Amino acid sequence: MLGLATAYFLFFFITYLRKVLARPLVLFEDMKLPPARAGIAAAAMSMMLLAAAFLPFGIYVPQVWWAGVMLQIAASAIVCYAIWHEPPEQRIFTPYQYLTFVGPVVGPVAGIPLGYVRESIWLTFAALAAYLIITVGYGRQLRQSLPPVGLRPALAIFLAPNCLFALSFGMLEMDWLFIVFYWVANVVAAGLVLLIPWMCKGGWTPVWSAFTFPAAAFLNLQVLAVAKGAGIAALIGVYAGLAIATPLILITAYRFVWLWVTGELSDITRAARA
Repeated sequence: MLGLATAYFLFFFITYLRKVLARPLVLFEDMKLPPARAGIAAAAMSMMLLAAAFLPFGIYVPQVWWAGVMLQIAASAIVCYAIWHEPPEQRIFTPYQYLTFVGPVVGPVAGIPLGYVRESIWLTFAALAAYLIITVGYGRQLRQSLPPVGLRPALAIFLAPNCLFALSFGMLEMDWLFIVFYWVANVVAAGLVLLIPWMCKGGWTPVWSAFTFPAAAFLNLQVLAVAKGAGIAALIGVYAGLAIATPLILITAYRFVWLWVTGELSDITRAARA
């Protein structure tokens, strides 16, 4: 599974890189859409996690980790540029901004084993500042209007940063912050389970990809919680996470690949063409 996920990421990362190299301005055209902005951030986060994927084999590649960090900074800068050039009425908070601006929180997963503890602390607290701003802003926005049916699945993204902060603080041995975010993540996960019928009302769309990363992050958090002695609650979370995340991620990946192969994905997502 680790090899499959690594190959999957590298194939599509290189494919998108070829698109940008063919016509560099296509990147800024893609940035007109919030999901695309999250996409380049997800690529940066995946690059940092790629360094973690090599660790079980005793392969240490800090260059890959630093490439991910630099790519995350570049992605944030590009998205800031895109937001700045939007009409003021379009500058709103979205859950996709968690990936763009809170993405550095995945840094400690590989950064700490690679020896970059101080850098991991900086990445985590920089992400925490962005998390607080986006959460307050988006929360106030939700009080005024709920997202349309087609974008409701994106609300699931909110689970991911809470899980990742718990993971990062747990790895940094900041145990009281780990406990806080661990229980916040559990409460958010329970709330999202209750909202599943409401979020899925519009039927399957590419926006359902928003369910995959939070499910994986939740599962990883529960594994760490078991190691930290959280007991039966965390163990239940592990099995529940495995039961939900495994088919969800595999089926979603399959559907995306099929849409990509048939050429439908670019039309559905309104992606810019090179």
